[in-house]
Amino acid sequence: MDYIADKLKKEFFDEELWVDLSLGILKLFVIFFLSRVVIRLSKAVISKFFLVRSKSPIRVSERREATLLKLIQNIITYIVNFIALIMALEVCGLDIKGLLAGAGIVGLAIGFGAQSLVKDIITGFFIILEDQFSVGDHIKVKDFEGEVLEIGLRTTKIKNVTGQLHVIPNGSILEVTNYSMLNSVAVVDVTLPYDGNVKSAEDAIAAMLGTLPLKYDELVKAPEILGIETLSPTEIVLRITAETLPNKGSSISRVLRKEVKDCLDQHEWNPGN
Repeated sequence: MDYIADKLKKEFFDEELWVDLSLGILKLFVIFFLSRVVIRLSKAVISKFFLVRSKSPIRVSERREATLLKLIQNIITYIVNFIALIMALEVCGLDIKGLLAGAGIVGLAIGFGAQSLVKDIITGFFIILEDQFSVGDHIKVKDFEGEVLEIGLRTTKIKNVTGQLHVIPNGSILEVTNYSMLNSVAVVDVTLPYDGNVKSAEDAIAAMLGTLPLKYDELVKAPEILGIETLSPTEIVLRITAETLPNKGSSISRVLRKEVKDCLDQHEWNPGN
């Protein structure tokens, strides 16, 4: 017992032991401190980059930039923390090469068993990075169409007009139709009797169309009459087009039909006029 006590006492007062321990603690502190500095500095640089980009004439919507900014900041945080953890384990005397080799084998095994998961995550990252669509956009993926409620790295959630929620794995999204990025065009066909006075109907409708941008904010400019679209022995079809804000074509089409009907009724238009 005295021998063990003497040995422990000798090791406790071993100057080299305490120096190594102090250096190890100091290294851990430096690693932790530098990792926090790198993360803060990286986030500040990225935020500054997006701030400068927001003032340029070419840019995407604010919500898309916010999504991309948050994603990049999180990725940098994960990478820096992982590197700091590896360095800290090395300071503690663990075999990093053996640990990484074992982790690589386990990761390889998991990768073979979760290929679809990896595909979903990679595809989700590129959906956000390439700005294919964002939350609030109206899109169509295969047979699913509706408003995007949530975009994750693994799945995308779409709500259709009847309230059904579709959860789609990102890896299965091969083609996307986005109705919310560019202006829409409303197309309305107006049927008139063949023996009617088409010129008077066109003049009345054109005058009415010029007043619509003041009534409906969804219109980018006044709708236009393209002219006669089709002829038949019994009727003439006039085509009207209107440029609208993104995803407003259907609602404006219904508005145009009502306004044209009211216009013709107001002018008491009939085949003899």
